[in-house]
Amino acid sequence: MKKRVIATTLVAAMLIGTVILASGCSPKGSSDGKTHITMLQYKQEAVRAFEAMEEEFNATHDDIVLHIESPNDAMTVLKTRFIKEDAPDIIGIGGDVNFSNFLDAEMLMDISDFEGLSLIKQAYLDIDKNLEFVPMDGVYAVPYVANAAGVLYNREMFEENDWEIPTTWDEFMDLCDTIEASGQQSLYFGFKDTWTCLAPWNALACDLAPADVCRQVNKGETKFADEYPEVAEKMLELLDHAQNDPFAYNYNDACTAFANGESAMYCIGSYAVPQIQSVNPDMDIDSFVMPGCDNADDNVLNSGVDLQFCITKDCPDKEAAYEVLSFLLEDSTIQTYLNDQNAVPCKDKEFELSPALDGMLDYINEGKMVDYQDHYYPAEMSVDAQIQTFLLDGSVDKFLNKFDTDWIRYNRDIIRKVQEYEEKGGNE
Repeated sequence: MKKRVIATTLVAAMLIGTVILASGCSPKGSSDGKTHITMLQYKQEAVRAFEAMEEEFNATHDDIVLHIESPNDAMTVLKTRFIKEDAPDIIGIGGDVNFSNFLDAEMLMDISDFEGLSLIKQAYLDIDKNLEFVPMDGVYAVPYVANAAGVLYNREMFEENDWEIPTTWDEFMDLCDTIEASGQQSLYFGFKDTWTCLAPWNALACDLAPADVCRQVNKGETKFADEYPEVAEKMLELLDHAQNDPFAYNYNDACTAFANGESAMYCIGSYAVPQIQSVNPDMDIDSFVMPGCDNADDNVLNSGVDLQFCITKDCPDKEAAYEVLSFLLEDSTIQTYLNDQNAVPCKDKEFELSPALDGMLDYINEGKMVDYQDHYYPAEMSVDAQIQTFLLDGSVDKFLNKFDTDWIRYNRDIIRKVQEYEEKGGNE
């Protein structure tokens, strides 16, 4: 199948009047006779880890110099550099709709021949493949680390009270009732920050909605109003077990409250662990998958690619870029990142992981995981704010009808291209 370019509003606006990528990568060589490779990565919170990676690479390579940039608002910086035809050689971005847009605009190199891809868990390669608006030939990213979302819990509180880890939705709700009957708070939320609404939403949706629901909607096969009602209804049930006025507290407030033992559980991703432990370094945190289903065997882990590496299309020295990627995939390099960020490795090998992930290990090792639904949502749609408004309002039908209407509004071009692709039998 031939690759197709989808002129999404975002990418079109970004590239009006420009040629999509020219020879704007760093020069192959410099006055020192070495090949210089530039990388721009978007994980501002991981600057220390990347600084260590850069230092180690340059200390162990004589012919290649690696320069890693970690700017604030990295995605804006990156888009600006694409416009100015000054693209870095390698970009470190998330597995989300930004990757989809860059891919469809033909900004990324096909790296199918990179041997390191064979080291990556198939589940994460599949997650990346599903982010393509229409199926494309080739591979365009190396999934590096993931995070996992579900329920963090205070292991000490659970052991002291002999609380059991729930494996079904009814067990979860019963546990919340039991905790509250003991005079303690079961759940804490920081819904003042709209993005935190997405954590429980995604964790429930991966259990209760088709993994490819966005693709199905784009193909005209279903509507969100038909696929998301149970997700929305269970979000409201979670709200019943929140602290008083969860919309008055932000992410930092919720992390601090959980760290201080003000709730037994916290519906958030593993990415919150460093923030929580910055408040209480000795806190014993574990986790479990969101038990959204009535049958425990149907539960899956909500895990998506948090960081992946792509080579920009016109990078002048692919082999040097491959050497950088190979270094990044070395076990010691990955462990450096894991130790700093409590992340989940995409490489198919055992690593020393944070104890906070103990309850999710079986799902990780078995590849029993589904991507975050919001990785497919256009940023302009502001789904996080829509969920917050819905939780305040409580009307499932109103929320989902708007969801469907806005989806068409913000994905019109994509929907058209997808349906054209399907009408042609899945081929251009």
